[in-house]
Amino acid sequence: MRRIPRRSLSLVLLLALGVPAFASTPAVAPAANPRGFTAQDLVMLDRVSAPQFSPDGGRILYALRQTNWEADRGVGSLWVTDPSGGHGTRLTPADLPASSGTWSPDGQFVYFLSAKSGSMQVWRVPASGGDATQVTDYPLDVGSFRLNPAGDALALSFEVFADCATLSCTADRQKASAEDKRTGVQYDRIFVRHWDTWKDGTRSQVFLGAIGADGKAAGEPRLLTKGIDGDVPGKPFGDQSDYVFSPDGKSLVFSVRIAGKSEPWSTNFDLFEVPVDGSAAPKNLTDANDATDTNPVFSADGKTLFWRAMKRPGFEADRFGLMALDRATGVTREIAADWDRSFDTLVLGDDGRTMYTATLDTGTHPVFEVNLASGAVRKVVQGGNVGGFDVDGDRIVFTRDTIAHPADLYLAAIRARIAERRLTNYNAERLSGIRMGDYEQFSFKGWNDATVYGYVIKPWNHEPGRKAPVAFLIHGGPQGSFHNQWHYRWNAQTYAGMGFAVVMIDFHGSTGYGQAFTDSISEDWGGKPLVDLQKGWAAALAAYPDLDGERACALGGSYGGYMVNWIAGNWNEPWDCFVNHAGVFDLRSMAYSTEELWFTEWENGGVPWENAAAIEKHNPVNFVQNWRVPMLVIHGQKDYRVLVEQGLATFGALQRRGIESELMYFPDENHWILRPHNSVQWHESVNAWLQKHAGAEASR
Repeated sequence: MRRIPRRSLSLVLLLALGVPAFASTPAVAPAANPRGFTAQDLVMLDRVSAPQFSPDGGRILYALRQTNWEADRGVGSLWVTDPSGGHGTRLTPADLPASSGTWSPDGQFVYFLSAKSGSMQVWRVPASGGDATQVTDYPLDVGSFRLNPAGDALALSFEVFADCATLSCTADRQKASAEDKRTGVQYDRIFVRHWDTWKDGTRSQVFLGAIGADGKAAGEPRLLTKGIDGDVPGKPFGDQSDYVFSPDGKSLVFSVRIAGKSEPWSTNFDLFEVPVDGSAAPKNLTDANDATDTNPVFSADGKTLFWRAMKRPGFEADRFGLMALDRATGVTREIAADWDRSFDTLVLGDDGRTMYTATLDTGTHPVFEVNLASGAVRKVVQGGNVGGFDVDGDRIVFTRDTIAHPADLYLAAIRARIAERRLTNYNAERLSGIRMGDYEQFSFKGWNDATVYGYVIKPWNHEPGRKAPVAFLIHGGPQGSFHNQWHYRWNAQTYAGMGFAVVMIDFHGSTGYGQAFTDSISEDWGGKPLVDLQKGWAAALAAYPDLDGERACALGGSYGGYMVNWIAGNWNEPWDCFVNHAGVFDLRSMAYSTEELWFTEWENGGVPWENAAAIEKHNPVNFVQNWRVPMLVIHGQKDYRVLVEQGLATFGALQRRGIESELMYFPDENHWILRPHNSVQWHESVNAWLQKHAGAEASR
């Protein structure tokens, strides 16, 4: 087994880049009486994201999310700094929450979304500072927007009824529905609900709104996605990256899954192009591909359209390849087809010859540069988890976080061998009295002797030779990763902060280790991943003697919650307790009730009535007779991915078998726990459960 110390690995990476070791991180004086990290600390942290260079490259716009504890929500603001560093200047005032900031083409203004007026509308503020003004005043909320290249029009998304000719028609109908004393709703096809929302018959569609000389949008916007029976942006997590103007501003390309009755079992998103003057209907550019096509990006001259595409219909975790369409000839080619990683966010280099993407790679999330002609790929920013980023010439601005630190803003050179610089140091004061647990990546021989990776995080107050209880975290997805990142729901430091060590394994099915590794979990949920978890646990105990294998609890959410239920019936010997958040109890019921049916159909090898044996082979409900370990079950009412009935059934089985168990139910949360107060309550309950069964309170 191979251990990779955090500091040794960082030193190697920095020296390889010609960067002085640790020079970019300002020193913070250690506190006289340090303490561990808590859930209350977690929810109050400032969150930096979405950096963007100004058109002239002289300034950097970024977003900041801060927690309003009293209001129980996060509040966004926009800031501008220059590449010399520092937090810079806040553009949006405290009484004007802001999100989705973007530069005007001339760099004179920053446009953004705010609900200050009572509905979500587009605003703008001078980039040099000054009063913000409202740009749009439509009768519906603006869901997303993009400025056209000339800066005199907006592409905007609204939730509308297809048969309404105006935005007011939709608004009036929604008002009438809210006032109707009858509450019954009839459906003749699914989706009837998606993620955390019941369908009301509206679709997200894209319109074009003109901006007048006074900076205001006027008149009824023109529908650009006319006749499109699908949501643009896509739901539930689509945004303005789903559509883009051509460089000349004459057309818009958007990604959409044409709905029909097959929508819940289809992953067939296509790219359509439509002239913004309404002179023609949208034209399908990718009809030949029945899998996902998304994230369109034009070359600067408009001659080439790039996008990300999957190849296998019905598989949401397929590898995203990078595609290029020659608009003159209609010829499509794939770039870097042999690179065994999945393309994520696309940023085109200023030279027009390179594309940049950040994606998972062996337990980290770096940025790669791709030569568009040759397909050659090289890593240009590494270490930790790179989130949002932007490129200007040879410079790249990005956010980075790690297991031990939340995100801050950094600036680096792509080719020149100069030191990377940290531009912001948010949370320094808030974290100055806190000691984080050190972490290391390790590897071992997992299923079929394949190399598998994981992380071990030590308690904040670790003392060599003193054994620590263990929180064994199991990631969801199932095609996901607990990589070197700062997580706001499953944060390893919240466990380290109460004296627990943490072990996290990227089992077969995890992302960032090649597509074959990711594929291997499908139709084998309880097979190879369980072997990896068993071998990873044994390897961690052997390599880290301060882990107390006699005091350990396993925790997971979503697929991780499924695995907790599976372990409860198939490998419960090492564990003192379990925590199951939004986990699957009965795969057969899940296959009929989850809203995105393509997921269970791919993972189980087909529709449930034809694949009963495959479903039952790894179905936790079939092994309840073996359950014995105390379990905390957590579920949200608005979880339509894994329905609350799965959690209730888990709790019912535990109670009926007489196993110590508790249920935590959130009537206002979805698959995730998002509200600050609920997040703290979640962590406090989980931590108390762990302490009771494996920590200081556990009787031995």
